[in-house]
Amino acid sequence: MAEGKFPTSAAPVANAESGQKALEAGEDSSGSTLTSSNENKRRFAQIRDNDVAQRIWRIVSWTPKRCRWDPESPPKFSMGLNLLFGFAAAFTVANLYYNHPILNILAVEFNVSNEQAAQIPTVMQGGYAAGLLFLCPLGDIFRRRAFVLILIFFTATMWLGLCLTNSFSVFLAISFITAVSTVTPQLMLPLVGDLAPPNRRATALSIVVSGLLLGMLIARLLSGILTQYTSWRSIYWFSFGVQYLILILLFFFMPDYPSTNPGGINYFRMLFSILKMVFKHPVLVQACLVGFLTSSIFTNYWTTLTFLLSSPPYSYDSVIIGLFALIGIVAICVGPFYSRAVIDRFVPVFSVILGLTYCLIGTIIGTYTGKHTVAGPIIQAFAIDIGIQSSQIANRSGIFAIEPKARNRVNTAYMLSVFCGQLMGTAVGNRLYAKGGWILSGSASVGFICGALLICFAKSPWNPGWIGWKGGWGIRRRDLGPKKEESGVGKEGGRKIDSGNNIRPLEIGFASP
Repeated sequence: MAEGKFPTSAAPVANAESGQKALEAGEDSSGSTLTSSNENKRRFAQIRDNDVAQRIWRIVSWTPKRCRWDPESPPKFSMGLNLLFGFAAAFTVANLYYNHPILNILAVEFNVSNEQAAQIPTVMQGGYAAGLLFLCPLGDIFRRRAFVLILIFFTATMWLGLCLTNSFSVFLAISFITAVSTVTPQLMLPLVGDLAPPNRRATALSIVVSGLLLGMLIARLLSGILTQYTSWRSIYWFSFGVQYLILILLFFFMPDYPSTNPGGINYFRMLFSILKMVFKHPVLVQACLVGFLTSSIFTNYWTTLTFLLSSPPYSYDSVIIGLFALIGIVAICVGPFYSRAVIDRFVPVFSVILGLTYCLIGTIIGTYTGKHTVAGPIIQAFAIDIGIQSSQIANRSGIFAIEPKARNRVNTAYMLSVFCGQLMGTAVGNRLYAKGGWILSGSASVGFICGALLICFAKSPWNPGWIGWKGGWGIRRRDLGPKKEESGVGKEGGRKIDSGNNIRPLEIGFASP
């Protein structure tokens, strides 16, 4: 895009008209769809020609020269940029979890009951779910750089209210608003799927996913320690500063990648297409079901672990319990190396089965020895963290290949299932622990893992259908030869057109770790 000009769809108009089916994943090419497409283009043109809109866009989309998109010389997706995305993911998603270990302190600070204080994580999870559903699909329309920077700036600025307010109602409302916009890591993951070549996609995704999981654990650890030795506001001021640091780093180093759908898509039809994808792609349904079940065991474990360790025979204090997060951090740091050695070389479902096996072994050991030795929960923490991480990375590596022009919507469908699984794991874990203790809640996790394994074995890796073993059980990937899959960026609005009028990707450089 030329510097200082509002984005235009003039260049890809012909391509958009001839390839509307590819642009709107899951949409048919009927006359009504074409009419809607033309209406969308007219609305885009009206916005584009508006002077006020042009001025606003020039401000929010100004890009340093080194980061501007050049289709003749696209920026390489380097390891440094991959690590920056991982860092941003960690300390962005951490916003959702800083309050978890200090709810009792927040209750005292705002003079409310513990039950009222417990509304804070609930409200933030609800806001995050709203952001996943209503904001993340927009990544298939907007240029990702401007969209990500606007969301981070908005979140960081609103976060100042959490640092200063003395009103619980205001704190609750701002928590919801900031959670809605705390979805930038879920925009970065599809972008990594666009840019990383197939033979390094799992490794690239694992770095960002590791950042997400690290953020969930580090947030609890930092919040507990800082609050114990200073004030609860310290962790919120820390987050405020880190978010602006992320904004500055991404501003100077995140390249301006083009939209994957430069012709535009009707927003409501785009949301409906998410549902259509679920009925269209067996791989996506399999990944969503496995993600739902595996995420439930994660929240079940970490929720009930506090009850186990704070009661006899252990009776640990909150600091010791918080240090258990270090076990997960060690496991998560292994993820990128494991992805390079295993996930990148084999079909995704094989890596998912391996991850579930680790979870099953660890959960059985932790569940049935945890009342007698602390070694059991320690082994379980390491096993489920490495197992869930590897299964999530493998699932994403698989589903990002099904709709190259709709990866944000594919990711939305997957993450909504993961989110629902987390809620289910927390609710079921708490209720079962209250009824039967550690063993009963852990046994439920064993059942969830076995259910996920059955789903994996319901169809072979090479069966394009919904169920059955057609195609065999070969575990080596067959898509790493000279043939390249379609990508989301390149010439002509993110595509190259070969002599046979087939869309193929620009080669994006990726530094080997």
